[in-house]
Amino acid sequence: MELANIEKLVEKYLNAETTLQEEAALKHYFKEGSVAPHLQEYAYMFNYFAITKDETYTKTIKLEPKKSNKRNFKWLSVAASVVLLFSVFIGQQEYKEYQQRKKAEQIYAQITKGFELLSTNLKKGEDAVAQLYIHENTVNRALK
Repeated sequence: MELANIEKLVEKYLNAETTLQEEAALKHYFKEGSVAPHLQEYAYMFNYFAITKDETYTKTIKLEPKKSNKRNFKWLSVAASVVLLFSVFIGQQEYKEYQQRKKAEQIYAQITKGFELLSTNLKKGEDAVAQLYIHENTVNRALK
């Protein structure tokens, strides 16, 4: 296979764009031994893949039967959903209480402002009445 074609296939391989036939051609090229010096690093890689493909694990694997954790997970998910619903309900109640408290504070502020205005006006009236008493007392002294 010509070198330019192999270089293109290597680039496609590194970009994960090769087909199975092109990968087989690359494996064959790097396996036959006459590899260009600048492509030698890829030869090591393809030879490693070929060697590890033939490796097998010969020891026996002991598998223990699974315990029924699914049942526990089901109960756990039910409990979590109940807690979530309960927290949402409590959150709504607290939000309503918060809104009521805010509204009560606004009403209290308005009533306080109204009482301050009333107090100011009553103070003005009290001062006016006091002036009338002073005027009446002076008139009574003058007449006597």
